[in-house]
Amino acid sequence: MNTLPIHNPATAALITQVPADDAASVAAKAAAARAAQPGWNAVPLAERKACIARFRAGVVAELETLAATMTGETGKPIKMSRNELNGLLGRIDFFLKEVDAQLATETVYAEGGMTEQIQHIPLGVVVNISAWNYPWFVGANVYVPALLTGNAVLYKPSEYATLTGLAMARLLHAAGIPKDVFIAVVGGGEVGAALQAQRIDGLFFTGSYATGAKIAQALGPRMVKLQLELGGKDPTYVCEDANVKNAAESLADGAMYNTGQSCCSVERIYVHEKIYDAFCAAFVDTVRGFKVGDPMAEDTYIGAVTRAPQLAVLEAQVADALAKGATLRIGGTRLPGPGNWFAPTVFTEVNHSMELMREESFGPVIGIQKVSGDAQALQLMNDTRYGLTAGMFTPDEARAKALLAQVNAGSVYWNCCDRVSPRLPWSGHGDSGVGLTLSTYGIATFTRPKAWHLRQA
Repeated sequence: MNTLPIHNPATAALITQVPADDAASVAAKAAAARAAQPGWNAVPLAERKACIARFRAGVVAELETLAATMTGETGKPIKMSRNELNGLLGRIDFFLKEVDAQLATETVYAEGGMTEQIQHIPLGVVVNISAWNYPWFVGANVYVPALLTGNAVLYKPSEYATLTGLAMARLLHAAGIPKDVFIAVVGGGEVGAALQAQRIDGLFFTGSYATGAKIAQALGPRMVKLQLELGGKDPTYVCEDANVKNAAESLADGAMYNTGQSCCSVERIYVHEKIYDAFCAAFVDTVRGFKVGDPMAEDTYIGAVTRAPQLAVLEAQVADALAKGATLRIGGTRLPGPGNWFAPTVFTEVNHSMELMREESFGPVIGIQKVSGDAQALQLMNDTRYGLTAGMFTPDEARAKALLAQVNAGSVYWNCCDRVSPRLPWSGHGDSGVGLTLSTYGIATFTRPKAWHLRQA
């Protein structure tokens, strides 16, 4: 039997080994999901909702244990693990509240004996290849609305959050979701590839652009519904009239929260030249106050980097920035000891010749660039192949709306950052991916419209 080792990224210690799938078991699980899906779709929506409500209650009952499990295998500080689980509850509540309206059959025409209706039916069997940085958020954004709308789900947690994924499956089954309707699939990239080879009706992936592009190439000719959330290089512009202290504290948190391992982490900061020096000083002071340490400690803010290979990516960005003239204000190195540790790192005097300002860092590293005004800031914010989020700090709402309307991003922020709401769609431009989750659109994405033409005899 194949096994998958689970390590603690903060200590490098082996936590456990779990049974892993292979091509044969993936095929068997896909066949079981295919057979079970029609029966699940026939279950009344009220009962499907009751199952998800019981799942929510199960999360609440085990929140501390679930948070510790997530921290142990990802290195996320324990307070942030609790925050993620508590934030999950509101997302579940949103889906439960809105799903009835999204599944209601619409009568769009009724005249002269002819009725036209739109029915919303499930896609069928949905594959969710999920992420490790926010496993509960990213997973539930897919499988909760997918299950509510009558789909069966093949869920592959990231190999860096497998124990968390198995906990999800256990709680869903305990809540009444049939075991063949939600099936966890365990393993690395080869298991993800095996899932793609199955007869499926939708694939929802969160991860890197490189992997997303390979999935699109493989599934495109098969006309499978594909949704890809692929990260970003998210910019924020701080205007000369912004509150320097408030902006610096907010953006330092936006850049370093979850050790910088968020798709919507602030990854580039542009500051008006009139307040540049004051902002940089306040920003560095804030970052200096972030405690690096044991992720299980209550006062830890910066935890371990989840994936060891990412340390080399961060080191390369640091070396490139230094070679091209950036000023290192704090950090810039791996930290000693077992596990995957990188010091919170801030560069100033950066520019777009540097990888730091062009490629996703996905770690506690940030560059701050001086700009002359709105026109230069806008040009630099759009100088990217990504387009997930972007923000602006200024007391002038009209000015912010005028500029942010011209930024190529799926979400924009005025005087805030690194924020996701269940009420708003989560989507991106360019290499940040295709499709969306969250909002009522993120429920409808798991259905297909069926057109009915009904004439009375």
